[in-house]
Amino acid sequence: MNTKERIGFIGLGDIGEPMATRVADAGYAMRVYNRTASKAAPFAARGIDVAASPADVARGSDIIFLCITNADAIEQLVFGPEGIAAGARPGQLLVDLSTIHPYATRALAGRLKDQTGVRWVDAPVSGGPSGARAGTLAVMAGGEAADVERAKPVLRSFAGKVTHMGTLGCGVAMKACNQMLSFCTASVLAETLNLANNFGIDPNLVQEAVAGGFADSNVVKFLAKPLIDGTYSGDGVMGLKDLGITLELGRQTGSAMPMTSLMASMWQLVVAQGFTGGGLGTTMRLYSQGPLVARKEKS
Repeated sequence: MNTKERIGFIGLGDIGEPMATRVADAGYAMRVYNRTASKAAPFAARGIDVAASPADVARGSDIIFLCITNADAIEQLVFGPEGIAAGARPGQLLVDLSTIHPYATRALAGRLKDQTGVRWVDAPVSGGPSGARAGTLAVMAGGEAADVERAKPVLRSFAGKVTHMGTLGCGVAMKACNQMLSFCTASVLAETLNLANNFGIDPNLVQEAVAGGFADSNVVKFLAKPLIDGTYSGDGVMGLKDLGITLELGRQTGSAMPMTSLMASMWQLVVAQGFTGGGLGTTMRLYSQGPLVARKEKS
């Protein structure tokens, strides 16, 4: 692995922190920054340089990684006072791991390139914090082929697979497609488990029954038991943000999305009622507010 590139990492949240940790473990010289300074403390404790600002990250890095909540926050970190643009120089590469709208990606990237000559790769990830810790994330990358190749050695420190999807914006567009598949599958799984339970089938047998068949999937493997036990968790508000991006992209491209629209409405209903901690399993809340226990048949 080429560890000569100096790496900047901005955004040390639930998934950014384990990704940045694996980059450091791979031997790269790093400089990190987080808006909530306390989250950078574990990196400082191991001797990693903690920057005073995004501009300071840019001044000491060759490739700058971002893992940020939304496009507005990225714009502030890149173009705000002491933002990345203030410390940037031609020849640098910015790799955005965030999930934002593809057209926002293109606008931000074009603006940064015009101002500083810095190139941009959009590289959102799938697999969650557990995948980041294990180094098994799936990365969907958009940008020039040479830029993606330059970023790949670093990406592979926390990813099991990196797929170049096409030009700038194609990575986040693919992430929108990924969310369609994941969220819709999870919602149908919740509905399936509820039907099986209501008929008198032990819902714990559903995963065993479909294993290896066409209905099997990673969503079934990893989510069925938490849905049954009522232990599923995650950020429902963030999921709703991702769905909003997906639906907006559908409108902008003239793509019919009736299934995703219905599922997003169900998701919105649950979140609006105050249940924001369900993550991928959010719509199970419509069927059960706790563990899903198989009903005994009446004698």
